Amino acid sequence: MSRFIDKLNQVSRVVPQSIGFGRVQPVSEKLKILLIASLTEASVGGLVDYVVGADAGLLHIPKLSSGAKALKEISQAISDIPWGEWLRNIDKEEIKQMAKAGGDFMVFPATNTPLALLQNNEIGKILEVESSLSEGLLRAVNELSIDAVLIAGEQGEGYFLTWHHLMLFQRFADLLTKPLLAPIPSNVTANELQALWEAGVDGVIIEVGVGQPADRLKKLRQVIDKLAFPSRRKRGKAEALLPHIDREASIVTEEERE
Repeated sequence: MSRFIDKLNQVSRVVPQSIGFGRVQPVSEKLKILLIASLTEASVGGLVDYVVGADAGLLHIPKLSSGAKALKEISQAISDIPWGEWLRNIDKEEIKQMAKAGGDFMVFPATNTPLALLQNNEIGKILEVESSLSEGLLRAVNELSIDAVLIAGEQGEGYFLTWHHLMLFQRFADLLTKPLLAPIPSNVTANELQALWEAGVDGVIIEVGVGQPADRLKKLRQVIDKLAFPSRRKRGKAEALLPHIDREASIVTEEERE
């Protein structure tokens, strides 16, 4: 079973308060939003400093044939955190090579990943979906044999979080029963992390490497450890809106019939 998915499930699970005279099981105060380091480069050299403070590492793999070796080397060099592969364009033939990669979990896009991937039950599966996905398809995701959901997003230069992002995260959290991950900029603030957690985001993915401060994740870990994340969040099932019948209008209609 995936080490990262186990930890993600612990974070996303809401523990209800006991009713009655039995012993109350307190909600853990150590539940924090998870921090995932995303790397586009496969070089092991100097990588340790960039991932200090991360709960997991995620390596971009355009082609599994070339990335499997790099992932294996990185996971062996830095074994204190679980490592995953972020797949982009994988075909049926490459799926057979996935066992050689030795990853703890994988992230794969819903649009172009073959269903043959279901044959691999040894590692965690995180489905990458577009933010524009309809409500019906989002609810259908809950019935799939995956472990978590990642909201697809581009992190270009000058990218920053907006109220629209927060609305999207809350919408996904309301409709999904799976743990939720989201990519965010590396200059995220403590207040923004708090807002993401309260909106239902269980883990954040931040790009590290060339162009980023080597100690950025380490500092973010210190920020997260100091924050007091509430155990109860706004995450929940979205309810259907029912038509509202005005009482006065109903009375007038009855009088007209008489």
